Amino acid sequence: MLTPAEELGLGGMYLAGRVRRALHAIPEPEMLGLLQRVEREAAARHLVYLRDGKTETIRVMACPVTALPEQRSYIHFVTLTIQNALKRLPELYFQDFAVRDVLRILPEEEEWLWKCWGPSHRDHNPIFGRLDAVCDFTSPMWKDSLRFVEPNLSGIGGLHLTPTCERIIADVVLPALHERDPDLVLEVGQDIRELLMHEAQDHLEAVGRKARNVCFVEPKYAGSGPDEQEALARYFHNHYGLKVMHADPAELTLRGGEVYYEGGVVDLAYRDYPVSDLIDLGRSGVDVEPMRTLFRQNRVISSIAAELDQKSCWEVLTDPQLTQKYYSADERQVFRRHILWTRLVSDRATTLPDGATGPLLDYVRRERETLVLKPNRSFGGQGVLIGPLLNAAEWEAAVERALADAERWVVQQLASIPVSLFPVAGPDGSVHTEPFHVVLGFAPSKYGLAILGRASQKQVVNGALRGGMCAILIGRAPGRLYGPGGLPET
Repeated sequence: MLTPAEELGLGGMYLAGRVRRALHAIPEPEMLGLLQRVEREAAARHLVYLRDGKTETIRVMACPVTALPEQRSYIHFVTLTIQNALKRLPELYFQDFAVRDVLRILPEEEEWLWKCWGPSHRDHNPIFGRLDAVCDFTSPMWKDSLRFVEPNLSGIGGLHLTPTCERIIADVVLPALHERDPDLVLEVGQDIRELLMHEAQDHLEAVGRKARNVCFVEPKYAGSGPDEQEALARYFHNHYGLKVMHADPAELTLRGGEVYYEGGVVDLAYRDYPVSDLIDLGRSGVDVEPMRTLFRQNRVISSIAAELDQKSCWEVLTDPQLTQKYYSADERQVFRRHILWTRLVSDRATTLPDGATGPLLDYVRRERETLVLKPNRSFGGQGVLIGPLLNAAEWEAAVERALADAERWVVQQLASIPVSLFPVAGPDGSVHTEPFHVVLGFAPSKYGLAILGRASQKQVVNGALRGGMCAILIGRAPGRLYGPGGLPET
């Protein structure tokens, strides 16, 4: 007898196989045309990454990755559980020196946290983040394959990219699949922009702001990273009638306790700007008091709580000594099953993945094949070192560098990254399939779950490292997978 979870996994495998059979039935000349059209649409719909001031169109994989509604529902539950646990970190940071050591931030950042956190944040703590993870929707053990790699609690990439990627595949590829399999039904997922806007509207109401002026705050003139904010501002203005602003922190002003941009009051800010960068701006002579005021008045998404966002958050949620003090049995079960064991690299004893307590460095040196080293507070896949790709001497040198680095590193269990086959066009115009690693980003809210898909032929999968995007579409498996005749035929 199959468990319900196993049957779901087999349903996911059946759905993915059905999509691939329909895709492979498309003649090569038509498939080449689809690939070229997807590329053109990506450029036309502003799916771009800025790199040193130059615009690069992001690659969109033509084959959708599929998931079942029941799988999405379970992941929604898990991600909300984890995100709500992360929202509590400021309170734990203030009261527990052990937590404060794991989540150590610079004195200047800590000053912002102390001065900007208040009773309003305890009641209404707006975090709109993305939890990066791996999951194999086609495995009978798909629940066990769901493992979270790291949190991203503020200024997440993909707000414009994700729904645009999904829409391109729905418009260009799905009609061709339906021609080969008319009964195949796939739908785009929940729009991450809608989830963010629901959160913004709720928070405006919670803090008593009747006006609806939302400002997207980012390093507006940086010239690097996903180029999304202007497209988002247009979307929210067109769909919600909001007055949407797009500002650099240096362009904000403060008068009489209110923050302004170009003469308009800022009721709520969505920020793609960490406090550490605001501190640097302040040192250069920029007045950052407007942003500090917005934080203190609890008018920023994500709130000041997101300043504790670092990879070592997972140590707090995987250390039994801490989780037993602060989290429920149900929460601990989610953490144990789905969060990768993670520890700050230092010379100490700690709880190891098997539950025993032992010397951390001995374990790290011994278990190179099962571990990865990461800078604790970097992003974009920078500096990640995968144990099995290094020899023993290289790993030992990397461990020594991590120990000596004042910025601190973490060691983490190596996740098994699912691999999918995607059609690609060769230089001669031929079409063939190639394997790509697929990593997911889950953006949960009480209103639903949006899923970002990224694909790369490198094991470190990130847009900053020239990875591509893949659409995660939702479909249904047959009501009964197994009977006397086994899997049904399409």
